[in-house]
This record gives sequence, structure tokens and C-alpha cells, in this order.
Amino acid sequence: MKISRLAPAGLLTLALVAAGCGSGTDSGADANSDSSSAGTVQLTNCGETKQYPSPTTRLFVNDGNIISIALAAGAADDIVAVSSMQRDRDVLALKYGAETVDGLNQVAEKYPTMENIVAASPQVVFAGWGYGFSEEKNLTPDGLSQQGIESYLLSETCRQDDGNRGTMDPWDALTTDIANVGEMTGHEETAESVVADINDRRQALEQAPQADTRPTAFLFDSSSDTIFSSGSFGAPQAMMDSAGVTNALADVEDTWTSVSWERLATADPDIIFFVDYPGQSYDEKIEALRSNDATKDLAAVKEERFVNLPYAMWTSGPLNIDGAEYLRVALEHYGLQPASGVQTRLDLSELADLPGNEWMK
Repeated sequence: MKISRLAPAGLLTLALVAAGCGSGTDSGADANSDSSSAGTVQLTNCGETKQYPSPTTRLFVNDGNIISIALAAGAADDIVAVSSMQRDRDVLALKYGAETVDGLNQVAEKYPTMENIVAASPQVVFAGWGYGFSEEKNLTPDGLSQQGIESYLLSETCRQDDGNRGTMDPWDALTTDIANVGEMTGHEETAESVVADINDRRQALEQAPQADTRPTAFLFDSSSDTIFSSGSFGAPQAMMDSAGVTNALADVEDTWTSVSWERLATADPDIIFFVDYPGQSYDEKIEALRSNDATKDLAAVKEERFVNLPYAMWTSGPLNIDGAEYLRVALEHYGLQPASGVQTRLDLSELADLPGNEWMK
């Protein structure tokens, strides 16, 4: 299934029509406006047009990256409960302020149950397939609908016909979600400002000088007999594209997925990126690379060309642009891209528990 990437000019062409905005609408307006009604807003999410409460004032949000989207969209005061945030607490506090993040009502340290959600009495749950929603765990949008609760799916997780996730260019998926959540909660101007900032910073990255030969990177989330990484529809693809490095899995039409150790060895990447994520420490990942016969002799491993960034920077969310800036700075540090003047906006040196990244010092 081949899905073409969208041009940046299309980023803000969204099917968002707020209720009560019909005055002065001409015949060329979005057709969605015909069915909007008082107290609702009509949004398109994963190809499905749905009505949401307008404004939504009781939002349940799962996972650090998805929480960051809601915060960026200006919806902090509209979040009634969150789950699976604690892992990302420090980087979220760095981005949005400790007072804001610590003021959120976390009702589950990991993925929520139906009981967690129903007890919070939300109007809308913002989560995604693999980010809280799961048929195996009996937590789905259909199940929530039976409880009278609407769902908004993280656009990165929209399903393809073959069941793989990802149907949009990753930058478009992100900015669509920020704009939609801003519209849903009545914070359109805040959301538009954030989208504009992401687009401006992305443009600056993509206009930076480029090496004659574009370097290749491999994203290493965690490993066992396979390696968990990310393909062409995951946020890492967008970050690498803008930073000036080729994703070794750009031909894999999926978001987060597993590949063989041989796939990493064959790629022979110039640099290896890590997702700082519980379950396998940074040091354990390095040791896995050094002890595996397929990867121990790779130049990137021997020369320790490594970059370790927090989970919430790699998964779809507004911190993707901060992560992309870090990737560019790292590429320049390792001599894989020429000096550009690109600077990072978020000081990760303040995250005392983030290992690796000696190149930052």
C-alpha cells in the first residue's frame, strides 16, 4: 500500500468546522458545515467524520506524547484525567512547566482500564491504537461509545487496510491533531500558533546546508531476538527527514514495528538513535549492540555515534520538532552534516536521568 506524502502547504487544510460559524458562509465553504449543530464541532479523524462536544471540557488523555498534544493545543484546563504520563513527566515539565504537568490528574500509571476512564466521566478520550486502545485489552473506541464517551484517535495510529498503522505524512498527522484538539476544546488560536511555530522551525531545518552524501540513521527502541524500531509513517521519519538524515527503515510502511538484527547490520548506519524508554536501559541497549555478532563491528557502534532522546520526543507530539533540532545538532557534531547555525530550544541537559549524549556537553 503506497501513500504519497503531502506537501507542507496542505498542513492546515483540515476538515474542521465549528458550530455557530455559519453566518457569512458561501457555497464554496467546507461541506462539513452543513451538518454542524449547536454544541458540537465536526472533525475528521482517521478518515471518519464525527461530532464532538463543543467545547470539550472533559478530556481523558493517555500517554505522554498525546498529553503533550493536548497541552500544546491549550487544553490543560480541559483535561479531566490522564494515564501513562509518569515516564514522561520530566520532559513534559521542561516543555510546559512543572506546575501545569503536576496539576494533571493521573488516574493510572500505565495504560488505563475501562473502569479508570468511566470513573473520570470524560466527554472524549484521546488515545491511539497501541497507545491505550487495544482489542486484546478490551479497550476500544466502540467500547467507549457504548458508555456514551467519544474517542479521538492519535492520527499517527490510523489503520491501513492491511492493519498496519499510519495513513498520513507524520508531520501532517501531528499538526492535524494539534489543530483538531484546539478546535474541539475551543483554543483554536493557541493551536494555530503552535502549528505555525512547528512549521517555521521545520522549514529552517530543511533549508539548512546539506552534506554531499546524506547520512543514514537507525532508530533503536529496544531489542530481543528482533529490534523494535519505526518505519515511514512514524514520527521518527518526519524528524529524520527534516534533520537531514535517511531513516534506514523508510521503506517499511508502518509506524512502530519489529525488524531483524540483520536489517540493522545491512543498513550499516552512520549514526544510531535511541528511544529512552523503560524496560531496557541505555547501557543495556549499547551492550546488546556490542555483543551481537551482526552489529558489533558496525562503525557507528565502534565509534559510539549515538543519540538518546526521551520517548515523548520520538512518538507523535509537538516535541518532535525539538527532537528534530537535536538530531541536526548531533549530525553536525559527528561531522555528518555541515554547520548550519540550527540551535535547540529545549535544554535536555536539565534532565538528570537522561543517560548518554556526551556530545551535548
